[in-house]
Amino acid sequence: LINPRYFSTASFGNILQDFAPVMLMAIGQTFVIITGGIDLSVGAVLGLSGVAAAMVIRATTESGVDPALSIASGIGAALLVGLVVGLVNGLLVTRIKLAPFIATLATMGVCMGTTLTITGGVQVAGAPKEVILIGNTRYLEVLTAPLIVVGIILVVAWLVLSRTRFGRHTYAIGSNKFAARVAGVNVDRHLMKVYMIGGVLASVAGLFVYFRLGSGSPASGRGGELQAIAAAAIGGISLFGGIGRLTGTALGALITASVLSGLILIGVEPNAQQIVVGALIALAVAVQGLSRANARN
Repeated sequence: LINPRYFSTASFGNILQDFAPVMLMAIGQTFVIITGGIDLSVGAVLGLSGVAAAMVIRATTESGVDPALSIASGIGAALLVGLVVGLVNGLLVTRIKLAPFIATLATMGVCMGTTLTITGGVQVAGAPKEVILIGNTRYLEVLTAPLIVVGIILVVAWLVLSRTRFGRHTYAIGSNKFAARVAGVNVDRHLMKVYMIGGVLASVAGLFVYFRLGSGSPASGRGGELQAIAAAAIGGISLFGGIGRLTGTALGALITASVLSGLILIGVEPNAQQIVVGALIALAVAVQGLSRANARN
């Protein structure tokens, strides 16, 4: 109501562009939270993955490598970053027996420090024009190629979580880890896979942001973990584990992206936007707590 441009087609397209990386991080966060864990590293992984892709693509482009091969190399580098961080998170939780909050807080710090160290705190430019075309060419005025990929990933993740044995094991671990072990679920191996999924999806989010901006920014992903957790909590994923649906997470991510986009259009500064995200998380968790209390009564 304050800014009528919010209801324009262009604004809707921008909301979808903002929604995509949040959705990717939130998908991974959903798998982790349903198992009773948390992943605070997703925002930092997004930033490090985008920077890794930018540096590889710039280096190969300057060496005269074909743009298609150069972009493929950058994508591989980004995915490798996410896979390695997810693997480390899984090992810290299952082998070292650190609490997920502590384990992923540690990797978040390492990833953020690495990103700032290798970039010197400045953007990594030098992308070929094909990167910009891939990330910003619009179809039907609102869709881009990366956004279509996000949609496909969302459908696949929904099928895995709601229709497969992997999904049932995920819910079982979050509901009662001991009972899941007794039922024959290899809990540690499953948790390893879940944290690796979260890392890889965060790296795909980093690629999305890189293709959209055409450069790797060390500031990308800052606060992304809050947005991902907010999307899951608003969508009804219980932070106590074992309860929730990915369709709810998708709605939560869309709400989060819509609210942040609206705040930008009315001139709210970025730091204040984080206050709103934090308030949304607190509200969603409070509602969950009241619902659990009413269920017990």
